[in-house]
Parts: sequence; C-alpha cells; structure tokens
Amino acid sequence: MATTVRHIRYPFWINGLSGRAGEEGDYGQYIRQLIRQVILTAKGERVCRPQFGAGIRRQVFAPLTNETAALTRTIVYEALNRWLGRFIRVDRVDVKTDLSTLTVTIEYLLIARGEVRVLNEDVAL
Repeated sequence: MATTVRHIRYPFWINGLSGRAGEEGDYGQYIRQLIRQVILTAKGERVCRPQFGAGIRRQVFAPLTNETAALTRTIVYEALNRWLGRFIRVDRVDVKTDLSTLTVTIEYLLIARGEVRVLNEDVAL
C-alpha cells in the first residue's frame, strides 16, 4: 500500500474549500520554507523546542563587519545541519553585509532527489 506524504504549507493557513491545513505540493518549495523557518526563528521562540532556530535577526544589534558575517555563517550552518540534516546537506553558506542588509546565500543538496539548490535570504537590519 502506497502512502502519500503531505507537507504542511508555511505560513500555516486553512484551505477554504476543504477546511484542512494548506499543503505544499512542491517538495523543493517545502524544503525552502523549512530552511527559512530555521534561520529566521530565534532560539527560545518555540515553546517545546527552545533550542530550535538560528535567530539571524538578532544580528540587528551587531556591527556589520566581517566578524559578524563569519559568526552568522557558522550559526546558520550549524542550525541547518542540526534541524534539517536528514533532508538537506549544506554545501556552502555565504554571508554578505551591506549598510542595512544581511544577505545569506545557502547552497544545499536535496538528499531525497540529489538536486543542488541555492537559497538567497535578505534580512533587513
């Protein structure tokens, strides 16, 4: 008997036609949503998982220097490996700083499909 894997869409919403939780049909997009959840969630923000997340938004008070970029790169890499290590293999994390923006570029492999993907996330400070 084949089982259907359903992926809940983020941000969470209810489908008005069926009354069920919205689903993400595209696996690659589902993983992108998971990555965004990990890097943007601050530690302590989730009640039952206080260690979840990378919390890169807390860098808002850090000076935009090469040291801040290196620290952010390490935080993102470790959080993604810890929380999504069974779904993706992180190949590269690059962080660039601008006057008011932190740009995080993540190159990763979708383990289930063997596809290399890139995600760019801008965090306005």
